[in-house]
Amino acid sequence: MKFGKIILGTTVAAALIGGGAWYLNQRAAQNPETRYKFATAEKGDVTQTVSANGTLTPLVLVNVGTQVSGTVKKLYVDFNSKVQAGQKLLELDQSLLQTVARQSAANVVNVAASVDLAKANEARMKALLEKEYISRQDYDQAAQTLKSAQAQLAQAKAAADKDQVNLGYSVITSPVAGVVVARLVDIGQTVAASFQTPTLIQIAQDLTKMAIDTSFAEADIGNIREGMKVRFTVDAFPNRSFGGVVQQIRLNPTNQQNVVTYNVRINVDNPDLILLPGMTAYVSIGVQKREGALLVPNAALRFKPTDPAEKKDADTAKGGPGMMGPPGGQPPKGKKRDGQSGTVYVVAGGELKPVSVQLGITDNRNTEIVGGELKEGDRVVTGENSNGDKKPSSVGMRMF
Repeated sequence: MKFGKIILGTTVAAALIGGGAWYLNQRAAQNPETRYKFATAEKGDVTQTVSANGTLTPLVLVNVGTQVSGTVKKLYVDFNSKVQAGQKLLELDQSLLQTVARQSAANVVNVAASVDLAKANEARMKALLEKEYISRQDYDQAAQTLKSAQAQLAQAKAAADKDQVNLGYSVITSPVAGVVVARLVDIGQTVAASFQTPTLIQIAQDLTKMAIDTSFAEADIGNIREGMKVRFTVDAFPNRSFGGVVQQIRLNPTNQQNVVTYNVRINVDNPDLILLPGMTAYVSIGVQKREGALLVPNAALRFKPTDPAEKKDADTAKGGPGMMGPPGGQPPKGKKRDGQSGTVYVVAGGELKPVSVQLGITDNRNTEIVGGELKEGDRVVTGENSNGDKKPSSVGMRMF
């Protein structure tokens, strides 16, 4: 019997100790300092940026084509070849063009003989007319024949010049100095210059000067100005940032699935030639900057309490469900009418309290506070700790 009392006493003591520990744990879990994560509102610099993707292209990209049809007979350059202005790039088969040129030259000789005959005939007619052996009409006809023959000679010479020029077009030369970035034909390939000139070779005039063509949404385009500095990265060098300048905002909009974008062209210096045509650039443009602004993390603006009582307090502070707003629809103290508003939470008197604030610009990590009751040094709630995610249980400890 005495042993049973000892066992019972030990059980009761253990239950009391366990219950006390459980109670203390629940009180600690309800303590805001333990339950929530905090950050301090501090002053600092913030820059608002707009971002878009684009493609690197040479500042001047020349598409070299041909004005005559033919088969590629010789190639003098390949990919990445450096060329000078006037340098040979390739040759087309000249057999047919040379035949046509010779025919034209022979036709010039034939027409020139006709002109010589017409000149001699006109001279004889003129002498006979002076002796009145022929009529004036016969002489006029001889003069007209001479002029017609001279016109035909001029036409034949023009045709011969054209065929000679076409023969020269069979040798393709570089119009600029630069680097071959694309060769679109091979030896033996036939190219046909019919309705449009086919592109044979692409030459980048100067790869030390490049451009980025990007598309910015209409919501961002109003903040972008020519001359703004740009930062961008490429996948080839993920840990390196490059610079550029906005050259032009093109007025022609693009509408895809009711999304309107505008092309922004950015000039880029590439002195090391490490940026290559076609690379994808991730562009960021700083459109607004504030120095010495009061900043809070964006996580504090996203935080919403999970406790129903705390939610009710937040609605009451904002004039939402549970309480009417400020008299006359006036904004909270220190709040501007023409900006975006938000709510952060602070701990006051051991309880979570909402504070309405007026928001300025953001860099997607921190947001500027331009109005409201929040002060520098105030601690704002940014989230809940993992041990405070669940509400304290209302079920007591089971007794044995």
